[in-house]
Amino acid sequence: MEDIKLLLAEDDQNLGSLLREYMIAKKIATDWYLNGEEAYKNFVKKHYDLCVLDIMMPVKDGITLAREIRMTNTDMPIIFLTAKSQKEDILEGFKSGCDDYITKPFSMEELLYRIEAILRRTNKHGKLNMQQEFKIGEYLFDSEKQILKLNNKIQKLTTKETDLLKLLCVHKNSILDRNFALKTIWIDDNYFNARSMDVYIAKLRKYLKDDETVEIINIHGKGFKLLG
Repeated sequence: MEDIKLLLAEDDQNLGSLLREYMIAKKIATDWYLNGEEAYKNFVKKHYDLCVLDIMMPVKDGITLAREIRMTNTDMPIIFLTAKSQKEDILEGFKSGCDDYITKPFSMEELLYRIEAILRRTNKHGKLNMQQEFKIGEYLFDSEKQILKLNNKIQKLTTKETDLLKLLCVHKNSILDRNFALKTIWIDDNYFNARSMDVYIAKLRKYLKDDETVEIINIHGKGFKLLG
């Protein structure tokens, strides 16, 4: 796979360092900058495939930086990092040209999925180097081979079943946001795709019914949670 080049702007030293190391481990070349001014100066000098920007930064905030990036490159994918208390800023963020946002605290795997979803929509790159095998109760799930195994019983999964179960595994014991799942797998979160996803959730519940400790529950108004 062709290398992905990521621009990360984050003023939190611990989080920035952790994100950079994690992305590099996933074969994503990452340049990390502590403020928006430094990030923009380097953005215009170098080539990047994607930008991940913290909203609250010194010198120049993420929203201002996103506007300047958009003036230079109208097609550059942008993801915002935001604290829960800043959710009111998200509308302003979308107006400035961001493609997605993720609320702190977040899992590294979720950020990878959001990056992958955006790169897939923009046709920039293929699959990222992500976890492929998961344990769900007594089940073993191999997302690369698209199989779900319990003892000697093997269930072959379709591509969408695999993608949805993998998202549930990444968010295991926490909420998988409904709209995020729709946009990641179906690209569009319209009514018909939402109904289609409900059908796939029902299929996955059927596949997982032989282990009583495993359950996919609905979280009203939010999404789904995989327990097990």
